[in-house]
Amino acid sequence: MSARIAVVGSTNMDLVAYVGVAPRLGETVTGREFRTVPGGKGANQAVAAARAGAEVVFVGAVGNDPFGPELRRTLADAGCDVSRLRTVAGPSGIAHIVVDDEGGNSIIVVPGANAGVTGLDDADRAALAGCDAVLLQLELPVSAAAAAAEAARAAGVATVLTPAPAGELDPALLDLVDLLVPNEHEAAALTGADDPEHALDALLERVPEAVITLGGAGCLYGARSGARTRVPARSVSAVDSTGAGDTFVGALSVARAEGAGPEAALRFATTAAALAVQRVGASTSMPSRAEIDVELAKP
Repeated sequence: MSARIAVVGSTNMDLVAYVGVAPRLGETVTGREFRTVPGGKGANQAVAAARAGAEVVFVGAVGNDPFGPELRRTLADAGCDVSRLRTVAGPSGIAHIVVDDEGGNSIIVVPGANAGVTGLDDADRAALAGCDAVLLQLELPVSAAAAAAEAARAAGVATVLTPAPAGELDPALLDLVDLLVPNEHEAAALTGADDPEHALDALLERVPEAVITLGGAGCLYGARSGARTRVPARSVSAVDSTGAGDTFVGALSVARAEGAGPEAALRFATTAAALAVQRVGASTSMPSRAEIDVELAKP
């Protein structure tokens, strides 16, 4: 039986410029390429989970501008249920992204339609109730994430939160989170600890389980039960890291929903992310279940 995942999150059109070296403040550089790529942390996680084998329902909003239909189509084409994706007056969310020759990126997000998703209605809550996990991020208003986490807890559904963009988190929201998945910078911002092991200790005082992603160094998992493991990243040449973290979260959530233990789930997720960083774009880079399984089978 397929994992069932709900994503309450953002949709953005990514406006991506590729450069040799990212510009410093006040500097102008010449880019070599420009692309528009459907993205947004919520949509990225939904596409990643669907491609990794889950049944996915998406809750969010797009604008009535030309980007809106393309963002909706991207989710639908990946196999996501978009019946809870609203179309609202005004622009869709956008993200301005600069990608350098090392595969690193810097991003400016303009919320657009995402800013109007401030809560859930009864149909949204019903869609969440039948799922194995609800994935949340912070590109929607915090009130929407809180409403989704409350609905998930009431229905006995696990909540997975990616605390990005980084910022102070409401303790009431964290009380409803089952698994927190920050990257190392977000973990440091949340805890004040630069060392991932120390940051993980601090996070586990606030949530039952946490995974800190460490880029090319892999990831670190811990639980209040005392379980802890570090899984290395696969050695690959990164082309574009945009969306890699969302690929990780989507794939991790699928593996956990299918019953995989922590280490197996983390290896599945790191493999999916390694495949994604070898391709350009966010949603366009995310691997299929077959690709992940083939890569996992390699020695």
